[in-house]
Amino acid sequence: MPVTQRRGRRIMMTAEETDAFLAAERTCRVATVSADGAPHVSPLWFAWDGSALWLYSITRSKRWADLRRDPRMAVTVDAGHDYDELRGVELTGRVDVVDEVPRTGREHPELAAVERLFARMYFGLDELPHDGRHAWLRLAPETVRSWDFRKPASL
Repeated sequence: MPVTQRRGRRIMMTAEETDAFLAAERTCRVATVSADGAPHVSPLWFAWDGSALWLYSITRSKRWADLRRDPRMAVTVDAGHDYDELRGVELTGRVDVVDEVPRTGREHPELAAVERLFARMYFGLDELPHDGRHAWLRLAPETVRSWDFRKPASL
């Protein structure tokens, strides 16, 4: 990851800080490219497995239609209220659809751990309920950029 600087400060998160941040946060903003070339941004819950961002998206959404036509995506996960509290991560790359569309819950080894994580994180359950309206998207990021304005200016 390239070093990001602002006013002489190193504000980039370390790989460990980035991983912990993504594992703790719950909501991201997903940017896709619409058919007319305009950006489309929407909030979505996600799960981070340490190397990929997993998104459980409604398959009859503008986001889904955009990604089926053009799999490029940018995602921002951020936190903080005041300027000196701001921190976040931007991930970009191409998404892959994983398994059936829509997801009905059939066994799929690649989804077992992520579905358990997602179910616990968002529903307090051990098993993810499937409604026949969602499917999994995986973003293995090509680029990762981060910032943490809480870091002291002396770094």
